[in-house]
Amino acid sequence: MPKTKRPRRPGPAAAASSAPYSLAARSQPSSSTVHAPKAAANLVAPNTSLGQHFLKNPAVVTAIVAKAAIKPTDSVLEIGPGTGNMTVPLLQQSKHVVAIEYDTRMVREVLKRVEGTPHERKLKVVQGDAIKTRFPFFDVCVANVPYQISSALVFKLLSHRPMFRCAVMMFQEEFALRLTARPGEALYCRLSVNTQLLAKVDQLMKVGRNNFRPPPKVESRVVRIELRNPPPPVNFTEWDGMIRLLFNRKNKTLRSVLLTKPTLKLLDENMRTQRALNGDKMTDGEEKNARQIIEEVVALERWKDKRASKLDLDDFLALLAEFNKRGVHFA
Repeated sequence: MPKTKRPRRPGPAAAASSAPYSLAARSQPSSSTVHAPKAAANLVAPNTSLGQHFLKNPAVVTAIVAKAAIKPTDSVLEIGPGTGNMTVPLLQQSKHVVAIEYDTRMVREVLKRVEGTPHERKLKVVQGDAIKTRFPFFDVCVANVPYQISSALVFKLLSHRPMFRCAVMMFQEEFALRLTARPGEALYCRLSVNTQLLAKVDQLMKVGRNNFRPPPKVESRVVRIELRNPPPPVNFTEWDGMIRLLFNRKNKTLRSVLLTKPTLKLLDENMRTQRALNGDKMTDGEEKNARQIIEEVVALERWKDKRASKLDLDDFLALLAEFNKRGVHFA
């Protein structure tokens, strides 16, 4: 009697694939695990050459928005919205937000973030360089600022009109500390003096580098800037001309800084221009040159052997007034 053929037993591989609770089946990653790398790949990569470091900690975002004290009637200017992590809570608190973003990829991301939501109509995104773009009217400015444009952006805000209520901005720690540095401190500089002349600056919070993607090399700080209203009664162009000269070598005496040949040439030219504009006619014997006037001023008790690094705002204002009174101008 011929033997009947028995069905072949499945091999190990087949058995493993057919057993619903086999070790092989249990070791397969879940669907969420399989898709996780794809989701990570979809994250927009920061362009660090543009200074992009995305703030990823929602607690820090919440704290910054809270410190901006935004009202439901406020227009908000956001500079560098990135992927929109701060844009959405700003939209929730304000009347509307204008965001200025240089990177076209980020423009798409922010718009996509609010697409189809009630906030879509409250957001306007302007693609461009924040330094070159004309700012709209706004009540509050909020920004996570790339280091490359920090100084230029601060000076642009200080001169912005009409005046805004406040700016809450995140900078690299050293830059933020320069804004509030006092006479005698190592970080005291032209930026410190000019900012404090035109605005009140408060240090709000420190933000560690691990709150960003990718982490920057340094820590960050959040500051609040409020313009002085009314502004000080000083010609800022001339003021900055003097401050720039004095802080070129801030630890030298005023006499050493002001009596260099290039400086004397500049100030003599400015004096001749001012006299011509004012119609002043002086004989050669009556006319004093810049060197003589500077020698007289820096010999006064208040300025003798003084250095820019140790002078405060009142000192600089008095010094400029003394020079102007004697016909010396820095612009």
